[in-house]
Amino acid sequence: MADPSSYRPKPGQIPDSPGVYKFRDEHRRVIYVGKAKNLRQRVANYFQDLANLHSRTRTMVTTAASVEWTVVSTEVEALQLEYSWIKEFDPRFNVKYRDDKSYPYLAVTLNEEFPRVQVMRGAKKKGVRYFGPYGHAWAIRETVDLMLRVFPVRTCSAGVFKNAARTGRPCLLGYIGKCSAPCVGRVTPEEHRELAEDFCDFMAGRTGTYIRRLEKDMMQAAEEMEYERAARLRDDAEALKRAMEKSAVVLADATDADLIAVAEDELEAALQIFHVRGGRVRGQRGWVTDKVEAVDTSGLVEHALQQLYGEERGDAVPKEVLVPALPEDTEAVSQWLAERRGSQVSLRIPQRGDKKDLMATVQRNAQQALGLHKTKRASDLTTRSRALEEIAEALGLDTAPLRIECYDISHLQGDDVVASMVVFEDGLARKSEYRRFQIKGFEGQDDVRSMHEVIGRRFKRYLQEKERTGEWEEQPPAAAAPAAGPAPAAGPGPTGPVPAVAQDAEPREDDGRPKRFAYPPQLVVVDGGQPQVAAAKRALDELGIDDIAVCGLAKRLEEVWLPDDDDPVVLPRSSEGLYLLQRVRDEAHRFAITYQRAKRAKRIRTSPLDDVSGLGETRKQALIKHFGSVKKLRQATIDEICEVPGIGRRTAESVAAALASTAPAAPAVNTATGEIIEEDDGGNS
Repeated sequence: MADPSSYRPKPGQIPDSPGVYKFRDEHRRVIYVGKAKNLRQRVANYFQDLANLHSRTRTMVTTAASVEWTVVSTEVEALQLEYSWIKEFDPRFNVKYRDDKSYPYLAVTLNEEFPRVQVMRGAKKKGVRYFGPYGHAWAIRETVDLMLRVFPVRTCSAGVFKNAARTGRPCLLGYIGKCSAPCVGRVTPEEHRELAEDFCDFMAGRTGTYIRRLEKDMMQAAEEMEYERAARLRDDAEALKRAMEKSAVVLADATDADLIAVAEDELEAALQIFHVRGGRVRGQRGWVTDKVEAVDTSGLVEHALQQLYGEERGDAVPKEVLVPALPEDTEAVSQWLAERRGSQVSLRIPQRGDKKDLMATVQRNAQQALGLHKTKRASDLTTRSRALEEIAEALGLDTAPLRIECYDISHLQGDDVVASMVVFEDGLARKSEYRRFQIKGFEGQDDVRSMHEVIGRRFKRYLQEKERTGEWEEQPPAAAAPAAGPAPAAGPGPTGPVPAVAQDAEPREDDGRPKRFAYPPQLVVVDGGQPQVAAAKRALDELGIDDIAVCGLAKRLEEVWLPDDDDPVVLPRSSEGLYLLQRVRDEAHRFAITYQRAKRAKRIRTSPLDDVSGLGETRKQALIKHFGSVKKLRQATIDEICEVPGIGRRTAESVAAALASTAPAAPAVNTATGEIIEEDDGGNS
């Protein structure tokens, strides 16, 4: 525990202008980011008597070892920089909302020649139009199925599309009228894109135009006695109406708005967001967070707005955002939202009418979400704490191992030998810090030697980071880090803010971003028995590291092995500690075998063309496209190869020689699916 007075800035050193500040721990990791209208006043508040600080603030300042700040011109810049740093550094003491699940979106890939309608999850992609999020993927599919009658947009994958184009036959949807079949040229790319844009307009809330147009066409067809066409148009209009009924009208004035409600207690908070477009609820999502910093409702709302709109532009930011409490600096937040949308955004608390009633509904959803989350998590927290305590007691550790790293070796009969490192913090997987290794020191199968190499490489990097940041003053020459390159010159950029660092915080190269191997675990777990444990311990001893515990978990009897012990530690089968070690070990095994299979698949798909000097990827693809496969290319003459654009005679001779020297291999088999990977598919290059 650090004394805040040891790194407190000198009086008058902090500027009184707007800015963003960072607290760092002893490993130079950024643990908290905040913004302020007046840096001097805000930062000084952290260095008052510890007894007067909120318990969470007190924990943060005693964990920190230094403070830095960056001066900006306006409060809007401070808001944007704070969001960027929280996203970049992932500080442990900042409120970060986590989704309770990955929400599906209805996406239209307008960035493709033939746009596709599909369900998408995860990070948003440039050039793709998104609608939602939806609570369930089946809700998206039901809506799309109804709308394809009127907007027969492509929904097939790239493989199905290419196969249909090659054979000249559309898929089933093309035959039943739910796809315009651009794959076989029934419509032009321009006509298909117009269909996709009409689909997007309808989903965006401009529904009345299309329904009125269909009804008008229906009446005209009936007058002309084209009854079959009139019946089809009638069914189309009914399909669109059923699709609209799936999202009830909640605001009669066709408002575009997001409603955010917060339910909180002393330790946690839950948010619910309703996305209303054209007066209808088009999507809903929920977040939960630990209140790891002293924050009130307005602060929770501000963090939610940053996370919700930090990556959005244009219409993704609605005209109106309704919240239960306004952020501390409402004007700056409103201006920031307006810049992201490109037009004015109304940020306010609903006071009366339908919007206030809908906000009450969103609030009830938030209360229910918090109650459900606490019911689930109460047992989780207790169980994880008990598991860590049981591990500490069984292994004789002084404290519970809050950070556990587990290592596993994977190979296939000695080929493609790889290793994995997975990280669990506070009993939960921290996937952003997973790492994978290729065994480089030798060839062949030797799990013990592989484990020694991997542990040595990982903790040699840790010592190098420790020495580079100045935490380890007296370093033996054998473990010295390589010389670092010249540091970039300090100073303001053309438009960026000017960093101002406290004088008692020595400037370092480390920028506080999460480093690959910068933070040591309290416990290293290896997948294996006594030999693997001994190899891991020997690697740590060779590096002079004696403050990290090591154990191994053998699969046969789930025994826990310790270095230099002839007998294993046997935890009860019902032990939560054993269950946690099993989960860590199984996750390391899963991560290792996934990497090993990927390497093997890549090796299987290696092409003889890869060995031709000077033949780049573009010309390899041109050769395969021209001849159809490596097999047919192997049968071609040098003159025929020269006919490919960009291929000269010397290159053609090199290609022919490379293919002649490699006999056609037997078809490879994908061991995961049983599929034969043939050379004729043209995908081997």
